[in-house]
Amino acid sequence: MELLKARCPECRSQDLYKQTVYTTEHHGRRVIYRCKGCGELFSQTRNTFLQGIRKPISLILRVLRERTEGMALNAICRASGVAKNTVIAWERRFSGIKQALLTYALVHQFLQMVIEGDELYTRVQCNTPADESHGWTIVLMDRASRFIWAMQCGRKDRKLFRKALATLCKLIERTRDLSLLTDGERRYGNVLFEICHELIGTGKKGRPRKTLKKGVKVRIKNKGSQAHKKGRKRAKYQAPCPEHPETVQDIPNSAIHANHTEGFNASLRRRNAAYRRRTNTYAKSDEALQRTLDMHWVIHNFVRPHFTTKKVPAVALGILESGLSWEEILMIPMAAA
Repeated sequence: MELLKARCPECRSQDLYKQTVYTTEHHGRRVIYRCKGCGELFSQTRNTFLQGIRKPISLILRVLRERTEGMALNAICRASGVAKNTVIAWERRFSGIKQALLTYALVHQFLQMVIEGDELYTRVQCNTPADESHGWTIVLMDRASRFIWAMQCGRKDRKLFRKALATLCKLIERTRDLSLLTDGERRYGNVLFEICHELIGTGKKGRPRKTLKKGVKVRIKNKGSQAHKKGRKRAKYQAPCPEHPETVQDIPNSAIHANHTEGFNASLRRRNAAYRRRTNTYAKSDEALQRTLDMHWVIHNFVRPHFTTKKVPAVALGILESGLSWEEILMIPMAAA
């Protein structure tokens, strides 16, 4: 697998040979490579999660696996006998693998993709009003494969939407036909239109018309009753921004929903202690919350088979031929990001 092949940390070459082998206290035998191009000498764990780690891998995997299954930070520290700062350092290292895997996923070409967008909410640091909390999380998920392209937390404002949709803009360049479907939130389409549009020349005087890029569609299902509101009623199904005239309009109204993303949000509340309601295990900072989300992103997309498709999402999407194991995840070079 190209993702797991050893590369020189200096020149990125794969033309290597084994210089020697050494034995570690807890991790068995490891290889020292030498690059034939630049002559760099390095261990097989260079720039990976395991670089400089002395704890047994079995202990590290147990701690990280329990954290991604819903165990709180203080609870896992008591159960495993590991200091809190050590667990946090492991999580920061593990979340650094996300960028390498996201970069690897974005080099692939896709013919058609339907993305569902939805948000979920939790408390951060203290119990503040929802509009002031930094615990809002935007999830962008591919409908067919259940592959999550973005999980970004922060205060629910345009800045947060721009961060989440920045990944979607990169994906648009690699996809011929992309549809974004949301439930009621208009800022998905409006912010995407701001950062990812093109000009359509008509040959007439005046400014060219702005539209979404060719092949990109955005649809909103407006939820809730508006019978008590005055003025013009919004349509139940809408395209919130102008689309390219050559974009094929093939989305039926019955397909405009974010049910799959809402189902994932429900499972995330079980697997992430910071999203549990009626408890005080909420995140202490948005950085800590994003760290746990990055861990869930890696495990959900590349390790854990989805219960409906019975496949790892990265395999269902065609990025990998088979899912990765926990040990393989720890050996991915993070400098490849």
